[in-house]
Order: sequence, then C-alpha cells, then structure tokens
Amino acid sequence: MTQTSRTDKPDWWKEAIIYQVYPRSYLDTNGDGVGDLAGITEKLDYIASLGVDIVWLSPFFTSPMKDFGYDIADYCDVDPLFGTLADFDRLIEKAHSLGLKIMIDQVMSHTADTHPWFVESRKSRDNPKSDWYVWADPLPDGCPPNNWLSVFGGSAWQWDTRRKQYYMHNFLVSQPQLNFHNPQVQQAHLDAQRFWLARGVDGVRMDACVFHFHDRQLRSNPPALVRDTATVTDVNPYGMQAHLYDKTQPENIAFLRRVRAQLDEFGAVSIGEVSSDDALAQMAEYTEGGDKLHMAYSFNLLTPQFTASHIRQQVEDFNERVKDGWASWSVGNHDAIRVVTRWGNAPGQRPTPALAKLVLAMQLSLRGTPCLYQGDELALPEADVPFELLQDPYGITFWPEFKGRDGCRTPMPWTAEAPHAGFTTGSPWLPVAGPHLAASVAAQDADPDSMLNFQRRFIAWRKTMPQLTRGDIAFFDAPEPVLALRRSAEGMDEVLAAFNLSDSEVSFEWPDAAGAQALDAHGLPGRAEGGRLTLPPYGAWFGSVAAGATRPA
Repeated sequence: MTQTSRTDKPDWWKEAIIYQVYPRSYLDTNGDGVGDLAGITEKLDYIASLGVDIVWLSPFFTSPMKDFGYDIADYCDVDPLFGTLADFDRLIEKAHSLGLKIMIDQVMSHTADTHPWFVESRKSRDNPKSDWYVWADPLPDGCPPNNWLSVFGGSAWQWDTRRKQYYMHNFLVSQPQLNFHNPQVQQAHLDAQRFWLARGVDGVRMDACVFHFHDRQLRSNPPALVRDTATVTDVNPYGMQAHLYDKTQPENIAFLRRVRAQLDEFGAVSIGEVSSDDALAQMAEYTEGGDKLHMAYSFNLLTPQFTASHIRQQVEDFNERVKDGWASWSVGNHDAIRVVTRWGNAPGQRPTPALAKLVLAMQLSLRGTPCLYQGDELALPEADVPFELLQDPYGITFWPEFKGRDGCRTPMPWTAEAPHAGFTTGSPWLPVAGPHLAASVAAQDADPDSMLNFQRRFIAWRKTMPQLTRGDIAFFDAPEPVLALRRSAEGMDEVLAAFNLSDSEVSFEWPDAAGAQALDAHGLPGRAEGGRLTLPPYGAWFGSVAAGATRPA
C-alpha cells in the first residue's frame, strides 16, 4: 500500500500539528445519522486548508459500540457503520495526495466482550485463550480479589458464571482487560498494528497506554494522598485511590519498545494517552531515550484550571523530568468539555471566539506537538445534551454532576442552511447544538475575522517561525494572568511572547522586551512601549530579539 506521505526527515513530527477527527460526528454520507469514512474523505480538503499535518482518527473498527468504538471486536476491519476497508484505502490515498498523514487509534488494553478472543477465553479455564484476559478467583467470602475500581464507576471486577471467576475491566463491564503478561497477547497486537501500517497508516495514537499491564500479585491500591481530579471528576471515587497496581506497571516499557521498533520499520509515529497519578513522570518515562513513544500527552491541560502558573508548571515540570523526550500539548479532545466552555466559564473569563484565538496561539507557542480537536477551530462551546438524549454510558452513570462526554461529541456544523447543519440527511446520533449553527464552517469561511480563518492564518505564520516548532522554551515571571515565554533556536533570533489569559486588560513591565522588534503577523492585539507591555482582553504580543539578548527572570 502507499506510503507516500512519509517524509525523509526522521523527526518530522516535532514540527507537525495533529487534528483529531471523531468519525461518528464529522460527516455522514449515507443518511444513517452517523459519520463515516467517506465523509472524512470528502472533507480532507477542508482539513488540509487548516494547515495541519496529521489527521488522528478515533476508532472506526468493528465494534458493538457500547463505548462508541473504544470497545473493539475486530482489530483488522472497519465497522459497517463507518464503511469498508476499501473506503479506508481511499481515505489514505486522498490524504497522502494532499500531504496529510493518517494516525489511527490503537486501543490495546481491552477489547469488547464480543471479541472472539474473549468469547473463547470465558468458555473455560483451560482453552487456548484462557489466559488472554485478566481472570481471578474470588476471595473466600466471594468478594473480588482486591479493591481496584473502574474509571467508569464501581468495581473493576465482574463475576462470570462460566468460569466462576472474576474478570477485570478498567472501563465498562463490556470491556474486559487483556492480560499483557501473556506474550501471545502482545504479538497479536503487533500483528494488528502491522496490518494497518502496511496499508499506509503513518502513525498510531495509543489509547489508555498506561493500562496495558497489571500487578501479577493483584495487590490492592492504597488511598490517594491527594485526590486525582485531572483524569476524573471529583464525583468519581476512582480518584480516591493511588493507582499503584492496576496500571503503569514497569513491564510496559519493554512492550512499548517492541511497538516502537515496528513503527520504525515503517517510518511511522506514535503518541500515547497518559492518565496516571503522576502523568508528567509517566510521559517522561514513556518518551525518553528515542526507543518508546515518540510523544505523549496527558490530561493536565484538559482540566478546568486555566492560569498562567498552571500552564507554566506543566511545561516546566515536563522539561525538567525529560531530557530527550517530547510532549504533545492538548487542550481539547473527545473526552473533555470543550475548551471554550471549560476555560471560558472560569472566574474572569468569557466563552468567546477571542478566548479561543488566544488559547490556540498559546498552545501553538509551547514546546511540543499541538493536538487540536475537531470543532475547536470554530470555537464551538460545549453542547447541552438533555438526559433523555444522552448516549454516553459514563455520563448516564454519574449524572447529573457529571454529564459525560456527549457535549463535546455532537456533530460538526457545516452549514446553517441545511438540516442538521449539513451533517446528515437522516436523524443524527446526537443532536446538533442550536448555538453551533451560527458558528458553522460555511459562516466562518466567509468571515475573514472568524476563528476558523484566524486559525488558518496563525498556523501558516507558525510554519515560518522555526523557533516555535523546534526551539527551546523558557518562561519569565509576569503577573497573573500573563504567560510570558521565550523560544530560542540555534543561530536564530529569539522570539518573546506574552499572552493575556483573561477578559481584562493587563499592563506590566517586561524590561527584556525593551529592545525587541514587534512581530505582528500573528493577528492578536497587543503593544509594547519600551519595556512596558499592554495586552487587551485575550491579547498577545510577540517580539524578536537577537540571540542571547534575553534571559529568564
């Protein structure tokens, strides 16, 4: 199969921008109310117009869809809901013709309970796949073997009457946990990954990659010293444990090296989703050395915390712990409340396109590979999905304090002139949000000042600034809510940048900027007079100075 989109620059991914497509909600071409691969192919020209480089596709594999594709029943086929393998091949071919690379989701830690592997495994304790999943005998009183919890609520153990044992599930009961201590399980995943790489896939996003291995002794987790509210909300008891034994086991390192070796055969790239008690430490461990993941991202910027100090701390802590690894900074994805709502409703903020522009510029100025989520280029707010229309089992379980993930997964609004915003001619699987109609692609395409056109211009400008893609980063002390930083690359002028993360004007002294030449093609308001910067609400300033002329405070 074609591999034409791969480049001869070994670390091309450090300069890239990732754009996540959630296939169910992108474009439906057959009227069944669910987006499909043909719809993505139809919109690849639009995606290319954004200036992004990698298109990450959430799962489209054969699945009972209880977790909307993150419960896989066949790793090497396309679910009929999304199309066929021929549709996927056409998507790859067109993407490569446009210079886009395709990254697919690899959900290795668990399968659907309808997967043939599990169907066989649960038949008996001595069949060929009996040890492919995590099974355990009950305690003498019939209770599960330990206190491990599911991210989606309740115990991580489910009783099975066939084997008279418990099986482990980190998410839904219908998502049994694979036993990665079994070498056959590891090889089966490598075989499936090779199947897609041979079809021309340029990279993999490894879902839940910290969950591959479990503690063989099945030791109970201790209580958390500090409750985790980054990966789950405060209404979820999962955050009350220190997850020492149900994930992030040391055996994962060797497996990730095997994954990387195979990816290197094809010149493909990987990014890992890291959700752990100390996500930055895990990101460091999984990306350093050049023999595991190419890059990783955490949930640390997917939380409600929107302060300059928090963002600075995440980047500085990562850089301090990692010598040669690489981060991917994400502020939105299919599991998080949309960033305009999540950060725009904090004290002193407003959920406006101006905020969205500022956030994009800030995100694309951090050291690392940015990961963008579909619809954020339109500054879409979180959709309000009523309980009776909820599809997400996670949200149904924790309603009403946590409404689940449907609000960020509603269909893309292509045009307000067509039914269901042009997403489908049928009945959409989730309703199109009314406030999204005015923010449609068609409306913003025609507005030069729209968020959509701002994103296109800013990404194009960023490509002319190697300091912002590969340069080192250092932060300056500035009054909250200002994030001030420097990006520097060998042999080039240094770039200074300051971002006002608030809806109020900020003016402050920054002596290091006194001799800087203002850069104005970025499109955000802000000015410098000598060493004093004035940033209007959600404004920013970029300046250029000779290398070595500035130092962090």
